[in-house]
Amino acid sequence: MTIYLAEYAWVGGRVERDVRIEEEAGRFSGVEIGTTDRSGTRLAGLVLPGFANAHSHAFHRALRGRTHHDRGGFWTWRDLMYRVAGRLDPDNYFALARAVYGEMALAGVTCVGEFHYLHHGPDGRPYADPNAMGHALIEAARAAGIRITLLDAVYLTSSVDGKPLEGVQRRFGDGGYEGWHARFERLRDGDGARIGAALHSVRAAPVDGMATFTHRTDGLPVHVHLSEQPAENEQCRAVHGCSPAELLDSMGVWQSMTTAVHATHLTGSDQGLLAGGHVCLCPTTERDLADGIGPARALADAGATLTLGSDSHAVIDLFEEARGVELDERLATRRRGHFGAAELIGAATRAGHASLGWPDAGEIAVGRRADLVAVSLSSPRTAGVDPEGLVFAATAADVTDVIAGGRPVVAAGRHLSMDVPAALRTAIAAVLA
Repeated sequence: MTIYLAEYAWVGGRVERDVRIEEEAGRFSGVEIGTTDRSGTRLAGLVLPGFANAHSHAFHRALRGRTHHDRGGFWTWRDLMYRVAGRLDPDNYFALARAVYGEMALAGVTCVGEFHYLHHGPDGRPYADPNAMGHALIEAARAAGIRITLLDAVYLTSSVDGKPLEGVQRRFGDGGYEGWHARFERLRDGDGARIGAALHSVRAAPVDGMATFTHRTDGLPVHVHLSEQPAENEQCRAVHGCSPAELLDSMGVWQSMTTAVHATHLTGSDQGLLAGGHVCLCPTTERDLADGIGPARALADAGATLTLGSDSHAVIDLFEEARGVELDERLATRRRGHFGAAELIGAATRAGHASLGWPDAGEIAVGRRADLVAVSLSSPRTAGVDPEGLVFAATAADVTDVIAGGRPVVAAGRHLSMDVPAALRTAIAAVLA
């Protein structure tokens, strides 16, 4: 048994003082509030449950800071994204993803949902192991010390009206739903890894076969990009006579384990269709790509559970994603006070883990997975801050210690198994050379 002593800890949806936390075999075996026992490993600052980054495209990390020349239009970003996608193979993707997941660990992330569609070789032909790229991602997360849900995506067309994949997009496709399923069913859960599924979007996942996909993935985490841009809605109405949310609803996609990613441009009736499921908001990416501000409060009020993701990794900072939900609502409505700290921390922890198929994580409670994130209360950003309001002040740079499944991954602000900045520099240089 390992014992941790927290000066402050987030327990039961609030800050408690002097908390003794016991860990055995990767799970919490005891939580005592107001302890006078001083034996154990001290974790300074505020100790939170581990964060879940519910939406990631690991290879997008190579684009950070490189898509803003000529004022940074959308095509500037898209062209470099496809260039990077065309240069990845299982070896350099492992190296890049390992470094990216290491950066996530430094930011307090103990579980990632990797939305994976980069399946085959650059010419579209499968590798000898048709899941070589997915296996590289799973091994990268393991090497970085965090859990992963691999959300293996259907990506078959380039437009809502069914245009075929061209160029680098060919490596995303499996020829059809049957081809996707034949490859997908060879994936297996493993130590620290779970397999989920994804429909890339209504642009990339044809209606024909969607209902069968829904049946085959019943009970698994299923994620789908939804209404990220107005053009997606317009094209869907032109082809199908309904919104993307309505189309997916007619195919039975919206279930309790389905997560709609972005959900930025929804009608009022669309919002109601998402009740009972999860919605993953990615404020930093939605800002970076100028996609807009989603109806976060309206979705939560309609009964959707909000989660958070860093998506394109313009930054990897779950504090920034969490407070972005509230601050973007303030900009859109010109009012304050839409989400409290407990709601935002819940989105970053408990809700995110549940959406990825890890409902036994995201809380400091007996029986839960032993994930802990210690956040400094003495940095220039957090000094003098009320611990209850830390989510509105802290950044990823304030994370000092991370324990994932009972295993220390970060100590004193440093990853214990890699030099993350050096790994990032090397891996990004390799795919941009």
